[in-house]
Amino acid sequence: MHMADALVSPAVGGTMLAASAAAIGYAVKKTGVMDEKKIPVMGVMGAFIFAAQMINFTIPGTGSSGHIGGGILLAAILGPFPALLTLAAVLLIQCLFFADGGLLAYGCNVFNMGVMACILAFQFIYKPIAGNGQSKKRIIAASIAAVALGLQAGAFCVVLETLISGVTELPFSSFVLLMQPIHLAIGLVEGIVTAAVLCYIHAVRPELISGAVSAEPLAPSLSMRKVIISLAIAAAITGGLLSLFASAFPDGLEWSMEGVAGTAELEREGGVYEAASRAVEKTAFMPDYAFSGGAADSPAGTSVAGVVGSVIAVILSGGIGFVIRKAALRKRIV
Repeated sequence: MHMADALVSPAVGGTMLAASAAAIGYAVKKTGVMDEKKIPVMGVMGAFIFAAQMINFTIPGTGSSGHIGGGILLAAILGPFPALLTLAAVLLIQCLFFADGGLLAYGCNVFNMGVMACILAFQFIYKPIAGNGQSKKRIIAASIAAVALGLQAGAFCVVLETLISGVTELPFSSFVLLMQPIHLAIGLVEGIVTAAVLCYIHAVRPELISGAVSAEPLAPSLSMRKVIISLAIAAAITGGLLSLFASAFPDGLEWSMEGVAGTAELEREGGVYEAASRAVEKTAFMPDYAFSGGAADSPAGTSVAGVVGSVIAVILSGGIGFVIRKAALRKRIV
């Protein structure tokens, strides 16, 4: 559900960038002194979400596909505010280095995929259903409900943003009638995947799940070694190998656009669009997760992109957690 720049006007793109920046700033403040044991988990979770988003799964009978957003999964392990920061980092990596999602639309993507899931759906849907996070049945129910409804909210935001942007190729009524059902189907699949991962985490380190719900710090003696290693291995396998088996069908947003406008690639002219495009062209060393100048469907390019992107996600996501912790501790001392 990554929006391209052509789907938003400069005014909407700028407004949503400001709104997402405010949400990120609030998340930094609410995170406070980052739990030291969660910093490496934040890094490997960023890598896992980056890799997992490369895998589009087919929605049977539709000719469409979807990929996980990861907001609820992140929030259920890290807590809502570190989760938003991690997802914002992943979306930034995708945009700048792999040309996935527009730079002008970055604020929209953070808001639609991050704020809607990590803040709203987690707080108001996941937490009440999951309770203390100690029951697998409640975790499964909470995961499916929160992901499905969070994705519905995010998809509706996309429709509203295109409407306000004056994208006449995508009339509101026609666009929303395609966007909402297909993203409900995608959300149900992602909810099941999210529940499966969380049930594994619950089995090996249940304190992470209950701690994310209660916002209580982890015990100093608690070891994260098994969780970190298993998530790192999962990220490497997902990005380097499983990404090769991603569905070739268009994702839910592209499928909806094709159903309404007959194309998933709208064009917009103007200085802002050109500047954003040039900026990404300079930074994207593997556009569309392929070697620059090489074949777009090269298996080697896809595998390398998955591994390299995951490594960058580890560094950036974990680095954010480390910097926030250091800054908060320094502020306490001063």
